[in-house]
Amino acid sequence: MTKNLVIVESPSKSKTIEKYLGSDYKVVSSKGHIRDLATTGKYGLGIDVEKNFEVNYIPISLKKKIISELKKEVKDADFVYLATDPDREGEAISWHLYDVLKLKENNYNRVLFYEITKDKVLESMKKTTKIDFNLVKSQETRRILDRIIGFRLSKLMQSKTEGKSAGRVQSVALKLIVDREREIEAFVPEEYWSITANFESFEADIFQYKNEKLEIKNLDEANNILSKLGNKFVVDSVETKEKKKSSKYPFITSTLQQEASNKLGFPAKKTMSLAQKLYEGIDIGSETVGLITYMRTDSIRLSDEFVTSTFAYIGSKYGKEYMGYPKVGKNSDNVQDAHEAIRPTSINRKPEDMKEFLSPDEYKLYRFIYYRALSSLMADAKVNQTTLILDNNDYKFKSTGQVLLFDGYLKVYIDYESSEEKILPKLDNNQELISNSINPEQHFTNPPARYTEAKLIKEMEDLGIGRPSTYATVIDTIKTRGYVNLTDKKFFPTDVGFEITDKLQEFFSDIINVEYTANMEEDLDKIALDKEDNIKVLRSFYDSFEPLVKNAFDKMEKKAPTETGELCPLCGSPLVIRKGRYGNFTACGNYPECKYIKKVIKEENIVCDCPICKVGKMVEKKTKRGKVFYGCNNYPKCKTATWDLPVNELCSTCNSIMIMKDNKKECSNKDCSTVEKI
Repeated sequence: MTKNLVIVESPSKSKTIEKYLGSDYKVVSSKGHIRDLATTGKYGLGIDVEKNFEVNYIPISLKKKIISELKKEVKDADFVYLATDPDREGEAISWHLYDVLKLKENNYNRVLFYEITKDKVLESMKKTTKIDFNLVKSQETRRILDRIIGFRLSKLMQSKTEGKSAGRVQSVALKLIVDREREIEAFVPEEYWSITANFESFEADIFQYKNEKLEIKNLDEANNILSKLGNKFVVDSVETKEKKKSSKYPFITSTLQQEASNKLGFPAKKTMSLAQKLYEGIDIGSETVGLITYMRTDSIRLSDEFVTSTFAYIGSKYGKEYMGYPKVGKNSDNVQDAHEAIRPTSINRKPEDMKEFLSPDEYKLYRFIYYRALSSLMADAKVNQTTLILDNNDYKFKSTGQVLLFDGYLKVYIDYESSEEKILPKLDNNQELISNSINPEQHFTNPPARYTEAKLIKEMEDLGIGRPSTYATVIDTIKTRGYVNLTDKKFFPTDVGFEITDKLQEFFSDIINVEYTANMEEDLDKIALDKEDNIKVLRSFYDSFEPLVKNAFDKMEKKAPTETGELCPLCGSPLVIRKGRYGNFTACGNYPECKYIKKVIKEENIVCDCPICKVGKMVEKKTKRGKVFYGCNNYPKCKTATWDLPVNELCSTCNSIMIMKDNKKECSNKDCSTVEKI
């Protein structure tokens, strides 16, 4: 008998936690979701819309064995702890486990692990609760919405366009990229000029004539101003102010993805994968421990315990003058107070000490998270900022510079933040200066910048589209679907991306837009807080959405298939490229009258002549599981095959085929030891 059974999502997390809890506990893993919506019923939704959106859940095929094993573990246990991830999706997984494993109210508890460290795990086991069914409702409503929109629109796109899918959030994200590209295409650059005065140790730019802002639109205007300038300047004013430069908030999910993209060059998907490993547990020699807190969070709060220990660390290592204060900011209404920002689980586990236990990329991300959290509690940096105004015949020139007086948080964060010093010479009012040169330069206004991953994530967050935990998946989807290309880290929509967006806007502009999607997120948040009825939200959506879908199926013009330039050998009609279940294929454009399909002749990677039959060629092939081998293309007449690269020679000893191995020719017969040097 197992006294206490703890069920988590991740196998690696289960091993770590079991070490902490001791012999009275057994920790097992569900390996994520155990069931999902069926694909039966009307439109294959797995949802009975007429019965108040009743859902039909079925076990995920690959999880049936895991479910059987979990049922056996539950039967042998006195008490069960559901310890899936501490977010809405984790809450939903806990509910599915509760339902499938037929747990009873009096023999289960819900436990939330925000840190995978021994102290915090043991502390969390003392603060158990029950499943939050409002969170479950919110997550289920999200899943239903995504299933209805995804299935209905994807089927529509597949039948009418070159696209493969559409979705509640992904299609809005794609629209942002397409709209930006069209802004760039429509942009008309405007000419403007700058005039810069160069001195011995600095330079100054023209910005004003008398008290009016100066705009120089063409070369004639620039030359006109130059004709009125001499090389003598007078110091009009010198203003020096001490300014503070504050550190940033510790990371939340969205800012971690943005900054890791900007500073480390990591795609969002990679960032979240690395963060998951750092959270679940790393073997650091003396113990296995989670190095960071839970990485799916909207909260900027840091625990009192972490703040206290970090202040002590700062005072001891850098001095009391480097101690700052906790960042105070407003969390959104739907942020649970139990959540914290992403931070190291211990300020004493310095990145440099952890480096030997981490992969290079894990180390980079851990170091970034560590110093971001540390710097957020350090004192402001202080700079002396100087603004210098020079006068030349009533034309004003400006130069600014700053000197770092106190590095503050930059002591630890300088690698991630530019802080260049530009020092101006000491000058007095009315002092005369002689310029070395005064140069005009032509410029043109720039179009809006294309989205990078970081900028797209920030835009989605600012607009309230989707949840930060889903951004990586959304971006990955529009890339793998071929709707966008990523060139020089910037998104360029493809022809299919334009087509999908245009069709959706033609028929679904009231739903596939920023405002509607953001409002839906607010409704989901209200459901989580028990301030909105989930069935009411679903009914309101469906009653407006389904008529639009039916209208689109009826009236959306189907894109004509692309002609290949060849003619059908049976009827002479043009051959076209069509979409099939297993990809594109070439067929007659006169279908269904003519059902000709062009056979695809696979190109064979010929290695050498077959040394056995001397008729066929040895070619590269693959097994059903994708493993490469080499066989004669004269099969089945010749059944010569080998796992290793063959050569067109037979063994002089046993007459078996010779193969290449470790830059040597060897006999393929394992009972023969013939080896020939090359």
